[in-house]
Amino acid sequence: MADTRQWRLASRPVGEPSRENFDLVTIDRPEPGPGEVLVRTLYQSVDPYMRGRMRDAESYAEPWDVGDPMKAGVVGEVVESNYDGLEAGDVVTGELLWAEHAVAHGDELRQVNPDHGPISTALGVLGMPGVTAYFGLLDVAEPKPGDTVVVSAAAGAVGSVVGQLARLSGARVVGTAGSDEKIEWLTDDLGFDAAINYEATDDLSGAMAEACPDGIDVYFDNVGGPITDAVWPLLNVRSRVAVCGQISIYNATEVPTGPRKLAKLIESRARVEGFLVRDYEGRWGEALQRLSTFVREDELHYRENVVEGFENAPDAFMGLFEGENIGKQLVEVAERGD
Repeated sequence: MADTRQWRLASRPVGEPSRENFDLVTIDRPEPGPGEVLVRTLYQSVDPYMRGRMRDAESYAEPWDVGDPMKAGVVGEVVESNYDGLEAGDVVTGELLWAEHAVAHGDELRQVNPDHGPISTALGVLGMPGVTAYFGLLDVAEPKPGDTVVVSAAAGAVGSVVGQLARLSGARVVGTAGSDEKIEWLTDDLGFDAAINYEATDDLSGAMAEACPDGIDVYFDNVGGPITDAVWPLLNVRSRVAVCGQISIYNATEVPTGPRKLAKLIESRARVEGFLVRDYEGRWGEALQRLSTFVREDELHYRENVVEGFENAPDAFMGLFEGENIGKQLVEVAERGD
């Protein structure tokens, strides 16, 4: 029987994850049962929310047990199929194991349409991050022409799509990111009206006020922490805050207690709403159709930071917390047809 490799959770991180928390094992390649499909991984996603699944605590995503294989968004090639509608050679995407090969029921997989873009985009702009941006901005934050929209982690897979969709909605868009290279990409390539390098300023509140002279109507929050603190005093009356992520505290051993800021919501009558992309499960087709149209018409741009080699998947994941990626962080595991 052929072998394959998979990554398992070796131990729960305390603070930032390290290589010691991951265990690479070799196992017999699984065989699909009735209604199942064997998939060979081509691309594996790494995403900040996975950090929560490494904790032994309740969250919106079920935690992994120590010793168990981890899960990720995957684009892969069907090797063997016992499911009507999928056959060997088809390219599919779904939540599978951190593994070179994995088995899933055919109902859990979606075929990837290569006409929409490179197959890797099914994990980025035309996958979960893009759909998160689409519904989080358009359904939750509801931007209007002339609004000022601020996006944190704007050079990431979600934030970069949010900013461009806000611009297409007629809004003025301000992003935050952590390097001059990212700032240049946001303003020169993606059309952001302004961008703030939070690593290069000693006065984040002043920089935010300068970038948003008319206040803030929409805030798409991916990070929390000091950036959110800088946004809060500038919220306009009837502004909307969409809370997507809080990466600034994902590695915290204790959740910090910040300034008491809810009084601002009384003054501004702002709406703050958290959301999960899975709440929109039945509407993914709508989002993907519009996003793919924007990509084909060159109105929506994207970047992918591709880490080569399955053995480097933990490094790709840990790199998210170091701000290494511009756009979507991916691991290339194999080439199609190998």
